[in-house]
Amino acid sequence: MTGQMTVPLPGGGQINARFDGPRDAPLVVFSNSVATDLSIWKDQVAALSGRYRVLRYDQRGHGASSVPEGPMSFDDYGADLLALLDACDVTSCTFVGLSMGAPTGLAALAARPERFSAFVVVDGVARSGAGREAFWTERRETARAEGMVRIATDTVARWLPGIDAEAQKAQDLTAMIAATPVEGYAAATQALQSYDYSAVLPSLTCPFLGIAGEKDGAMPETIRAQFSLVPNAQFTEIPGAGHVPNFQEADAFNAALLAFLGVHAAAKTKELR
Repeated sequence: MTGQMTVPLPGGGQINARFDGPRDAPLVVFSNSVATDLSIWKDQVAALSGRYRVLRYDQRGHGASSVPEGPMSFDDYGADLLALLDACDVTSCTFVGLSMGAPTGLAALAARPERFSAFVVVDGVARSGAGREAFWTERRETARAEGMVRIATDTVARWLPGIDAEAQKAQDLTAMIAATPVEGYAAATQALQSYDYSAVLPSLTCPFLGIAGEKDGAMPETIRAQFSLVPNAQFTEIPGAGHVPNFQEADAFNAALLAFLGVHAAAKTKELR
């Protein structure tokens, strides 16, 4: 199985996904943030796909995946991830979740921990913070009233610190966010406004890496604080980056991820052979 594919979901709808890289290489699964799609990982595919099997997908309501009818929870997004792994005959993988991809992965891990041989969170947390319900309610109402172009303009200014709005990178991210279906975004805001997977963390015994953009507000400290319960957790910051360090500072991000994969993905592959 290679290239673009569509995976039907048990309860209806479908997930858009793509494989890249050698079939027999260690597998790395990437899960996107709110208001982005699988192309947010294009620089990681370029860096990894020579020696790793890469599986990217659009979370439901994003990219070319179907839009849910009504609100979503992270248990729902986690079930989507497990359905994708089942459809692709994936028994074990290294998981990388960006922002809302982190609780998506934690929800899936809570249900099927054996499916994850290593776990990476990127500017994402296990528990939503105080005041997030008001923030995401306002974002949802703005998206419905004014459209995703307004959301894109506001979001890119926050997510890409130090990058001019006219720069190509900012324009690319703006276009990606603006293309997100309004109701897909709205469904995700329902999940994001209140969630807590802290109880999962003590059982997260596979190798763990927390990555944060240095300039993403309190995120670096929050990741360290929340995931300190994870045995043998590792943490790193990407200098100069905001909320999407894999996109803004891809070279530094890829170096950190490849160093982690070089130890842990290779070790797990050796065990399985």
